Amino acid sequence: MAENNISSITGEPLMRSLNYRVILVEVFIALFLCINSVLITTFCMKDFFYTTMRYILFATTLTSDCLILIISNFLLLFDYFHLTMQIWLCLIMLILSSVYILVTPVTLTAMTLERYVAICMPLQHAELCSTRRALYCILIIHGLSSIPCIVILLISFLSASHSFYKQYKVCSLEVFIFYSWQSHLKAAINQLYFLIMSIIIIFCYVKIMKVVKSASGANKKSSWKGLRTVGLHAFQLLLCLIQLWCPFIETAVLQIDFMLYINVRYFNYITFYLAPRCLSPLIYGLRDEKFFLALKYYALRGHYNSSHRGHKCEH
Repeated sequence: MAENNISSITGEPLMRSLNYRVILVEVFIALFLCINSVLITTFCMKDFFYTTMRYILFATTLTSDCLILIISNFLLLFDYFHLTMQIWLCLIMLILSSVYILVTPVTLTAMTLERYVAICMPLQHAELCSTRRALYCILIIHGLSSIPCIVILLISFLSASHSFYKQYKVCSLEVFIFYSWQSHLKAAINQLYFLIMSIIIIFCYVKIMKVVKSASGANKKSSWKGLRTVGLHAFQLLLCLIQLWCPFIETAVLQIDFMLYINVRYFNYITFYLAPRCLSPLIYGLRDEKFFLALKYYALRGHYNSSHRGHKCEH
């Protein structure tokens, strides 16, 4: 709808520009999915990773990021080309999207707590961060991430008739917003979640900072690394928090200028939807020495095997 309005105002060059933007987004998403797939494969290759809590949570974040990238991209393309789908299918897509948008920041908070326990309570770390507790933690993360979605969509489900779900519409959350207070309720729940998560991360950062100041030698180096990791988690969480404000910003901009609205919407998607998803591989995939060495080993082994097969074929 938006693109049709634009093209009628400014003509073909703008449509060509928008097509370029869509292609750029597709390239970014394909790149992130490839990187995350390589990291998930590396995680599955070594027993140590899926018996260690922080790597289990890291893999959870990667999986969550892959799912949200796939689903959001699917919805983006449907919206861009004005394709409709049945409401019940749209509902499933939005449930998955709503849940996994929150899974990443909630998992980041859990990873921050794990670093806090490792640095500030090292003697209790093995007990508190065991493999079994990691699995319980993943269940709790998904349960907490599902609550806002359940509350909002349950209200919509009770308000709509059965025939409503057989209709065909362009899929968006607005389809299920029957009352204005639903949007306010959703925003309030999300802001509450991120307030709690921000408090937890600030608490962990301050506690780890105290340990860093009092530590020495190898312990000081390890504590500094943990502090930087928590700082990166805080930045990643901030981007996720701003993501929740984007709809309000876009609505306000739309009242001012339609072209500005299109540009702001594109910027928000790149900066606050895609960017946080590319930070996870950086924080634990490349900065973590053990994971990086495993990634390098399997990459070189794969290269060696392919070269060796090619050499044998030549003979």
